Amino acid sequence: YRSDDFTVAMETVTAWAWGPLSFLTFLAFLRHHPARYVLQLIVSLGQLYGDVLYFATEARAGWTHSDPRPLYFWGYFVGLNGVWVLVPGLLLLDACHQLATAQRGHDRPRHKAH
Repeated sequence: YRSDDFTVAMETVTAWAWGPLSFLTFLAFLRHHPARYVLQLIVSLGQLYGDVLYFATEARAGWTHSDPRPLYFWGYFVGLNGVWVLVPGLLLLDACHQLATAQRGHDRPRHKAH
């Protein structure tokens, strides 16, 4: 048995950083913490980065770790793993929208009461 150094390194980061940070993000949303969208942005971007590395590494290896049968490749490998691209992508867009809206409100000139 031989482990892949890249996979071990990525899953170590996932377990020790993204896992706890995801839990903190969940708690921040439950408590309506002001940093909740910043945390959502960080976790989503980290997940997307890992997904891109996962697919890019497999593509560079010539898809050697994937079953070439169309149902398996497109249904399981691309389809099910694609969820891990779609959901963080949507959450990343949501976080950017929420943060931009908040910044726009903050940048709006304040009118002094007379």
